Amino acid sequence: MQSRINTTVMTAYDTLPDTTRVWIYQSNRPFEEKDIPAIRESVQAFAQSWISHNRQLRALGDVLHRQFIVLMVDESQADASGCSIDKSVYFLKQLEAEYGVGLFDRMAFTYKEGDQVVTAPRDAFAQLYREGKINDNTLVFDTLVNNKGDFDRHWLKPLGQSWHKRMV
Repeated sequence: MQSRINTTVMTAYDTLPDTTRVWIYQSNRPFEEKDIPAIRESVQAFAQSWISHNRQLRALGDVLHRQFIVLMVDESQADASGCSIDKSVYFLKQLEAEYGVGLFDRMAFTYKEGDQVVTAPRDAFAQLYREGKINDNTLVFDTLVNNKGDFDRHWLKPLGQSWHKRMV
């Protein structure tokens, strides 16, 4: 994972335990290259100001592969409560509106095609599998990983070893 995290958050990332809670929001299309610095700045500012029950969360966020917004909270200091999670959803909905993307479609699947990151709706993804254009060895992004340890080891995995396999 570390080669994917922006260098400005790398030091903080390295200090987070494997149990750190993770949320991955996948855009329905890549962010415009010109927008990534502003999006990254907004995500990082949100993470730095994120609170739960008047307690500062030890959190970080980043934009990865021009397509994913990742938020992380080390809950050993303070738990991310329902209200604080609602705040993150509100923040992400603002980003959706500002940049004209969708961040909450769980039936869109993202995979690697060479060096490219590609997203397809569920039906198109299944069709690509049936046609042999993707297969059990195709690397898919598992947006359901929920902690840093799994994020580091299992975010990108072969389709045949992922829950995506049930959808093709």
